Amino acid sequence: MISFIVKRLLTGIVMLAAITTVGFTLLYLGGGDIARKILGESADAQTVAQKAQELGLDRPVLVQYGDWVVHALSGDFGSSWFSGQTVSAAIISRLSVTLSLVIGTVLVVAIVSVVLGVLAATRRGWVDKLAQLLAVLGHAIPGFLFAVGLVLFFALTLGWFDPTGYVPFTESPTGWLKTVTLPVIALALGGIANVTQQIRGAVIDALRNDYVRTLRSRGIPERTVILKHVLRNAAGPALAVLAVIFVGLLGGAVIVEQVFAIPGLGQVAVQATTQGDIPLVMGLLVSTGVIVIVFNLLVDLAQGWLNPKVRLS
Repeated sequence: MISFIVKRLLTGIVMLAAITTVGFTLLYLGGGDIARKILGESADAQTVAQKAQELGLDRPVLVQYGDWVVHALSGDFGSSWFSGQTVSAAIISRLSVTLSLVIGTVLVVAIVSVVLGVLAATRRGWVDKLAQLLAVLGHAIPGFLFAVGLVLFFALTLGWFDPTGYVPFTESPTGWLKTVTLPVIALALGGIANVTQQIRGAVIDALRNDYVRTLRSRGIPERTVILKHVLRNAAGPALAVLAVIFVGLLGGAVIVEQVFAIPGLGQVAVQATTQGDIPLVMGLLVSTGVIVIVFNLLVDLAQGWLNPKVRLS
């Protein structure tokens, strides 16, 4: 198990190194005249050149990247070129907001998909038709459009939720729940569509196996057969899809946060990328990459627990 974890961690480190290298290069090539963006169009050429030299933008890109790597390895990601706030402070202050949305969405997707997928595979009928309808809607309706519809109906028309804003959990658990419910639902629709279909198909395939007939012939209750044996074998493919969905949610949350005016990483990412704020964008890349690596490691561990063959692959 230890070697399994070490291999996954090494793979994650290589992936993170590749992401930061490509990201830094693209930012450098497409950032434009960042010094002028900081100082404004009225700044003279000499002042702009001095600012570029102060930020180290006059050095070769490899030298800049190497300098960033050395500081990043020591935990120093620098400060924003535009706000002056340290990158760590800018990310940490908003990371919990985005993670609350993403983790909440993953939990909703997992619970609803398991229940709906198992029922669709075992009972068929209207439950199966509902699962198929959700699959179509989840793929056909863009997330941001669904989010706008939720705001118009549940917030503005019915008044059940606040249309915009965010209340921290530590300030008011009830207020926090009211502000994250609609964003989580908006993010979860597409994930539920994908995972439900995956679980439905995996459960149907598992029910056709010989071991299921053997268990039934021994008089083991159907509920035990499904929950203890069938669902465990069907969970592997669903976890793989859930890992992909988690990565997509980190990007999808950017749009949903804009719709609901939630002060998460989305607002910071959009602004920093537009301005060409390289230290802040690189900090976001690293933090997002680490989150993805940790989540994928947890999924791999769950896969290894469900199927020992995974640990040997």
